[in-house]
Amino acid sequence: MSRAGRETRIVETFTTLTDTLVEGYDVVELLQTLVETCADVLGIDAAGILLANDDGELEVVASTSEASRLVEVLQLDADAGPCMTSFSTGRSVSCPDITDAPTEWAVFRAGALGLGFRAVHAVPLRLRSDVIGALNLFGASAGALADDDLRIARALADVATIGILHERTLREQDVVRAQLKRAIGSREVIEQAKGVVSYLRGVSIEDAFAVMRGYALEHHEPLSEVARAIVQRRLVP
Repeated sequence: MSRAGRETRIVETFTTLTDTLVEGYDVVELLQTLVETCADVLGIDAAGILLANDDGELEVVASTSEASRLVEVLQLDADAGPCMTSFSTGRSVSCPDITDAPTEWAVFRAGALGLGFRAVHAVPLRLRSDVIGALNLFGASAGALADDDLRIARALADVATIGILHERTLREQDVVRAQLKRAIGSREVIEQAKGVVSYLRGVSIEDAFAVMRGYALEHHEPLSEVARAIVQRRLVP
């Protein structure tokens, strides 16, 4: 991607993220846009987001590939890894070479390396002291993320967080919980729909997601609604 194209994509994404300050936005769509933009403009190979549910437990809500989703799940199962540390501390965590990851990340290290990743950088979704999740950036090659790219990732994560925790929801905590609950529920439906599309079309899970994502963008419909229509057999992939 050219420098001009990169800058245009970043500006467009910031515009999309700030659109969440109006009613009717879809949290899953917001976070999917965030991870896809990061993968496109930051020189990384995959990205994923973990978001806290009502009980403060993290769940995968957005990813750019099945491999990155599986690595996120590994961190959840082991309760250890850069994203978990970033969420618990509210700080960015960088691991330029996963082979050098600390011992307590052994499960994450083995899984990430097995799926072809060599570097990871985690950025918290944080507004002041309120941390609601974390963004993971994965690289297929070892190496640190450029300072400019890390600043862009932090800025995108901050804007997305502000969108989710808009001052309206800060005053109405029930709305915050409802939004996060809908996001988690929507992701479960999306996972079901991916399986349906994969089975009916005889394609991989990743290709099934690409079909759903493409349909949602082409028809200007929220990804979660497309997934729900597929699961309920109102839409045949």
